[in-house]
Amino acid sequence: MTTTQVILLNGGSSSGKTGIVRCLQAVLPDPWLAFGVDSFVEALPAKLHDSADGITFAPDGGVHVGPAFAALDAAWTTGIAAMAHAGARVIVDDVFLGGPASRHRWERALHGLAVLWVGVHCAPATATAREIARGDRVQGMAASQAHAVHQGLTYDVEVDTTHTESLTCAETIAARVG
Repeated sequence: MTTTQVILLNGGSSSGKTGIVRCLQAVLPDPWLAFGVDSFVEALPAKLHDSADGITFAPDGGVHVGPAFAALDAAWTTGIAAMAHAGARVIVDDVFLGGPASRHRWERALHGLAVLWVGVHCAPATATAREIARGDRVQGMAASQAHAVHQGLTYDVEVDTTHTESLTCAETIAARVG
């Protein structure tokens, strides 16, 4: 069996990925680094927020990215892959807004690594309730992404946080880590 080097979680906003990642770090026997798209977005310079060159959030929850965002995102992806190639075990929390194209971007960067692809599902109504409770998201993003980010994709393992706690989801994923 190949030893898993990267666990990549894809799911819509407020689907519960971050909680699962924290639980994975707790239940996996070896240390795993965690990187999430939210941290990447927070690391962007302020001038790329609400900018056509960077990232904008539409009133309906849509997300639009420009060329500067895309270039930095490519560098971020390559950097995470480099850490995994250097021997770090890595968990990535991402939102595949581009569906299969988003996955292909990661597949190219992670070429030669053993990756466990994880789909994190959540019913739109549940994700919306979490989005409202969080208070830090454009309302509508969770509902618009809940199903869209999974279109055309297959996974090694899938979990649904609608009625399942993060720890249980993490244990299901951890059972598939080689």
